[in-house]
Amino acid sequence: MDRRLPSMKALRAFETAARHLSFTKAADELNVTQAAISHRVKTLEECLKVQLFRRFNRRLELTDAGRNYLPSLRSALDMVGAAADRVSGQEAAASLRVSVVISFATKWLLPRLQEFNALHPEIDVLVTADDTLVAFGRDEFDMSIRFGRGRYPGLRVDLLMEDRIIPVCSPALLEGPHPLRKPADLKHHTLLHDLASFGDDLLDWSYWLEATGATGVDPNNGPGFNLWGMIIDAAIAGQGVALARFALAESDIEAGRLIQPFGPSLPSNYAYWIVSLPEVANRPNVRMFRDWLIAEAARSHESLD
Repeated sequence: MDRRLPSMKALRAFETAARHLSFTKAADELNVTQAAISHRVKTLEECLKVQLFRRFNRRLELTDAGRNYLPSLRSALDMVGAAADRVSGQEAAASLRVSVVISFATKWLLPRLQEFNALHPEIDVLVTADDTLVAFGRDEFDMSIRFGRGRYPGLRVDLLMEDRIIPVCSPALLEGPHPLRKPADLKHHTLLHDLASFGDDLLDWSYWLEATGATGVDPNNGPGFNLWGMIIDAAIAGQGVALARFALAESDIEAGRLIQPFGPSLPSNYAYWIVSLPEVANRPNVRMFRDWLIAEAARSHESLD
C-alpha cells in the first residue's frame, strides 16, 4: 500500500511538545529553535489534516485529536527504538572487546586466536594489548585478562591459569664447552633478569636457585629487561638463560626456539584471571570466549605436566 507517512522530525517534535506542553522546552530538548518545532508540528497537522494543539499566548493544550493520537505515536516510537536497540545489540554481539596484558597477548593469546576464529567466525575479537587496568563502565571493554592475585571487587573473576616459573634457553646452550645438564651448570652461563616483576612475584633467580639447592651460581649476574618479549627474545638468541612464566614461553618451546633444560617448575604467587562486569559476563559471545580460554589454558597445563 502506498501511504504518505509523516517525517520522523515532525513526529518527534509533536511528541516532545506534547510531553512538555511547550514549544520552547521541546526546542531545548531537541536542540533546535522554537520556530523549527512550531513549523514541524504545523507540517504534521497538515499531513494528518487535523489540529493537534490549541495555541494560547503562554501555553499549549492538546486537542481531542492530539490526545487520541499521542498514545499510538508513543507506542510506535517505542517500537522503532526497541528495533534499533535489537539491531545494535546484534551488531555488538558480533564483536568482543578484550583488554589483555601485553606479554600474555603476544606470547599466549595471539598464537592461539586463529583457533577461536575458526570455531566462531561470527565473532570478531578485538584485542587491545595494554598493561593498564581496565576501568569497566568507563572503558569500552567486554572482558579483561589480568595478571595478579585475582582480587577485583565488584567484578566477575574466573581463574584462567596459575603461573609456573621455569628456566628456558636456546637449544644451542645444550652444546659447547659448558653444556647445561643440571642447575649447577648455570655458573658458566649468563642469567637474564626480569626488571618488571612484582616484589613478591618469585620470578627471581635467588628464589629459584635456593629451591634447587644449586651452589656456586651468582644469582645477580647478567643483564635485565623490563619487557617480557625482550627477555624471551634474548634467550632465543642464545644470550643467556631466563626464568620464564610457562604461559609466555610455551609457544616458543613448542616451536623449538626455546627449551627447558632442567627443572624444577615452581609456582608463582600470581595467576592469570578473566575479569568482566557481572552483567556482561553471561552474554553469549563473552561466555563462549571465556569457556574457550579456560579450555586452552587447561591444555597448556597438560603439556607442562
